[in-house]
Amino acid sequence: MEQLTNVFIEINSFLWGPVMLIFLLGTGVWLTFQLRFIQVRSLGQGFKQTFAPLFKKEKTEGIHSFKALATSISAQVGTGNLAGVATAIAAGGPGAIFWMWISSFFGMATIFAEAVLAQLYKVKKGDQVHGGPAYYIRDGLGSKWLAGFFAIAIIIALGFVGNMVQSNAITTAMNEAVGSSSTALNLGLGVAVAFFIGLILFGGITRISSFAGNVVPVMALLYIIGSLIIMVNYWDQVLPTLQLIVQAAISPEAAGGGVLGATIKEAIRYGIARGLFSNEAGMGSTPHAHAIANVKRPSHQGLVAMVGVFIDTAIICTLTAMVILITDAHQTDLQGSAITQEGFARGLGEFGIPFIAICLLFFAFTTILGWAYFGEVNVKFLFGEKGVPFYRGVVLIFIVAGSLVQVDFVWQMADTFNALMVLPNLIAILALTKIIKKTWQQDQLY
Repeated sequence: MEQLTNVFIEINSFLWGPVMLIFLLGTGVWLTFQLRFIQVRSLGQGFKQTFAPLFKKEKTEGIHSFKALATSISAQVGTGNLAGVATAIAAGGPGAIFWMWISSFFGMATIFAEAVLAQLYKVKKGDQVHGGPAYYIRDGLGSKWLAGFFAIAIIIALGFVGNMVQSNAITTAMNEAVGSSSTALNLGLGVAVAFFIGLILFGGITRISSFAGNVVPVMALLYIIGSLIIMVNYWDQVLPTLQLIVQAAISPEAAGGGVLGATIKEAIRYGIARGLFSNEAGMGSTPHAHAIANVKRPSHQGLVAMVGVFIDTAIICTLTAMVILITDAHQTDLQGSAITQEGFARGLGEFGIPFIAICLLFFAFTTILGWAYFGEVNVKFLFGEKGVPFYRGVVLIFIVAGSLVQVDFVWQMADTFNALMVLPNLIAILALTKIIKKTWQQDQLY
C-alpha cells in the first residue's frame, strides 16, 4: 500500500504542479477581464440576490437561490478550511494568506462562469432538475466522452474516496475531544455518521438543500463567533498580524527573515493552491448545486455563487489564519488541522478543543452531504435513476470504512481524480467564454 501511495504522490506532484495552478488562476484572470471585473462591480448585487428574497413573503417554486448556495457552501466550507489554511501557513509562511486572497478574487469570476453554464445547460425531468459540468461539457462543448470522463472522475473523487476522508476527519476530531480512540469507538462513529447521512441523502435534493439551508448558516456563525472571540482576546495582535501577512507576501525578509524559512515563491504556490482547493472555484463541484436554483436569469445564480467564494475564503479562511497567527500556533511542530486545533485551544482555553471538534463535525458532515449529491448527479448522468440506490449504498459503505482506515492513500487518490475533474471543466469554461459573456450582457446586471 505504501508503494502505491508513493505512486499517487508522484502523479499528484505533476498533476498539481505549476502548470495546473497557472491553468486554474489563469482561467480566473481571463474571465475577470472578459467580464469586466464582475467580482468588484457586482458582488454587492450577489449578496442582494442571495439574501433579499429571504425577507419576502411570496414563495418560490423549486429550490431557492439561498438553499442552492447553502448546498454549495456545505461542500466548500469543510475540513480543508481548517487543515488547508494551516498547511498553507506552515509551508508558505504567513504571506501565503495574501495569495490565498488573490486566488479567491479571481476564483469568483471562475465560479460565476460555472454557475451560469450550469443554469444554461441544466436538464429538467419531471419535477427534478439536474445540471453541472457533465451537462455543459456534453451539450455546450459537444463532447460526450469528455463529459463521461468528468462524471466518472467526480464520482470517485468526491462521492467515494473524498467522503472516506471526511468521515475519517470526524472520527479523528471526536477522538481528540474525548481523549481516546479504539476500533469499536471509531466503527460506532462511522456507522452513526452513515446512518444520519443516509436519512438525509435518501430524501433527495429537497431534503439535502433544506438541511444545508438550516445548518450551514448556524455552522458558519458558530465558527465566526469563536474566531472573533479569540481575536478580541488578542486585539493588540490583529493589526500587526495583518501587516505581517502583507509583508511576508511581498518580502519574507522584511517580515522577519523569512518566516518559517518560506520564500515568496513558496508563499505564492501554497497560497494560490490552498485557496483554490478551499473555495473549489474551477473544480467543477459546486455547479451541481447552483444548477438546481430556480432563478429568472442564469447570471443571478452566477452572482450568488460568487458570494460562496467570498464567505469561504475572505471570511472563514481568513479567520482561521488569524487565529493560527495571533496565537503563534504555526510555530509548533504540529501539522494540518492540528495547528488550527492548537490555535483554538490557546485562544479559548479548555473549551477550545471541544469547540473545534464540534466545528469539524459540522464541516465534515455537511461536506459529505454536498459531495455525495454531486456524485449522485453524475451517476444519473451516466446510468439514470436506476443507478442511484446502488450509488447511495456504496457511499455509506465508504463512510463507515473511512472511520477505520488510515487515509494517506485515499487522500492521494482523491487528489488525482480531483485533477481529472478540473481539466475537462476548465476546457469547457474557456471554450464557452463567449456564451458566458453574452449571457451576462443580456441579463443586464451591471
